[in-house]
Amino acid sequence: MRFFLNILYLCTCISLLWGCNSKPEQSSGPVRTATEDDAGVATVEQEEEQEEERVILFYGNSLTAGYGLDDPSDAFPGLIQEKLDSLGYNYKVVNAGLSGETTSGGLRRIDWVLERQKVDIFVLELGANDGLRGQDQDQIRNNLEEMIDKVRKAYPEARIILAGMMVPPSLGQTYSTNFQKIFPEVAKEKDVELIPFLLQDVAGERELNQGDGIHPTEEGQKILARNVWDVLEDVIKEQRQGS
Repeated sequence: MRFFLNILYLCTCISLLWGCNSKPEQSSGPVRTATEDDAGVATVEQEEEQEEERVILFYGNSLTAGYGLDDPSDAFPGLIQEKLDSLGYNYKVVNAGLSGETTSGGLRRIDWVLERQKVDIFVLELGANDGLRGQDQDQIRNNLEEMIDKVRKAYPEARIILAGMMVPPSLGQTYSTNFQKIFPEVAKEKDVELIPFLLQDVAGERELNQGDGIHPTEEGQKILARNVWDVLEDVIKEQRQGS
């Protein structure tokens, strides 16, 4: 009798141990402890509070690309990124500058860029090379307008800024004067923001330009960044208030 009682006791212990070590039946949803659940809720709330990163695309020529600088990040788009970071604005700058680019070249590659890059603010800095080569001004105007149209079609909510440009009167005063008018007229026609003259306070200043007298030095690029920021700042504030 004692033998059978021992066997029964042993079986009971084994049964209890098996029950303690077995996994609970899985429910249809995830199983989380209270601590895990609290942490998960906090994470979701933090993500909702974080501002979504926006993209500023600078689309231009050697002025945007930072031609001749030891570090291309010293060009004005990189300086704008530093400004944004210092203010805690969640914006990422993308530099799509290409040395030697014209408005015709920009128009040819813009679809490729827009397909691969989200855009919240588009800064169009093209036309200087066209002017220096004496290209047809109606074609310059049409190219600028078509690029703006393409950006609007791809990203209807994007804000667009056009950088104004001037050329020296080496091709004649009439050409120079009419060229300068293209940018404010396009900005008005297409209802975009205008930087009156990107090279304001830099053009013609020997100490602010490289040896070619055309491309700004690091100090010159700081002034370009200021000229851009004077317009860009208000656009960013309006965009953030509207989000």
